[in-house]
Amino acid sequence: MDITTSETIRRYTLRRGSILRFHPEGGCSALEGTRCGIHRGRPLACRLYPLGIERTASGERFIALEPARGSLGIFGNASTAGHFIDANGAAPYLAAVERYRDLLGTFRDRIAAIVDFDRLEPREFWRRAVAEALRESGFDANPIIDAIFDPDSLGCARENVDDTIAAHLTYLDAMVRRETHADRLATAGVMLAVSLGYAPSEVII
Repeated sequence: MDITTSETIRRYTLRRGSILRFHPEGGCSALEGTRCGIHRGRPLACRLYPLGIERTASGERFIALEPARGSLGIFGNASTAGHFIDANGAAPYLAAVERYRDLLGTFRDRIAAIVDFDRLEPREFWRRAVAEALRESGFDANPIIDAIFDPDSLGCARENVDDTIAAHLTYLDAMVRRETHADRLATAGVMLAVSLGYAPSEVII
């Protein structure tokens, strides 16, 4: 769309860039009339719809979601999930999710290194982190979360998406490793996990 990630966040998202914004009447903020204004660059959730990913302790599977009220899409069963994913260009997005998921281990390791859970009650620490991560407004400033959702502002934009992701992950990894504010780290780690479609437990130690 030739706009920055900062502008994308401002126009189309809530919760610091982690979820799509919908108008009070129910329509997606990216809709222009009955058409998607960002179809070419639509996010993974839109590329997968009406499929969703269910992640449990026993693994992952695709599930069929109920069509949104008023949706004009055609929902059939004449193909496989794999064909649908390929046709919608979702495979590179799913691969990117896995690349970012690897960063959750860095969050866990850094938190373990700087937090003394013998002196700090772990459940309360993580309860605060989850509540802050999932708050849609009124949240505390968090430069790590800003960095997670806005690679352009960090100078990570490259000629192709793979190089942009690599530069972004390198930047985030270094940022997490030098952060000394435990609450910031925990909140950002939870936010990243949830934004990738995982439970907060992916980062909670």
